[in-house]
Amino acid sequence: QVQLVESGGGLVQPGGSLRLSCAASGAILRVYIMGWYRQAPGKQRELVALITASGISDYEDSVKGRFTISRDNAKNTVYLQANMLKPEDTAVYFCSADLESYYERRTYWGQGTQVTVSS
Repeated sequence: QVQLVESGGGLVQPGGSLRLSCAASGAILRVYIMGWYRQAPGKQRELVALITASGISDYEDSVKGRFTISRDNAKNTVYLQANMLKPEDTAVYFCSADLESYYERRTYWGQGTQVTVSS
């Protein structure tokens, strides 16, 4: 069985920073693309950032220059450094991993971590 466990959310003031982490564990053979998504109240889940196993990354336009995605392949862990946070960044943040386990290849999701940007 595979699990993705996130940490690092919380309450931060506008202009502040947070670092989110997501570790994949279990019967994992290989991890391909990892990513972060977010879902604000009343809105659809949207992509924030993606990173390939070789480190190539891509970002949603509104977070470019403020957020940085990275990963540690040895630990099957993905990070999201979020700087210059704005109230509109408030959402539940979910990590995802396209990975191959002993049984199948599919996308797995974390349980979500709340990020609230407010003064």
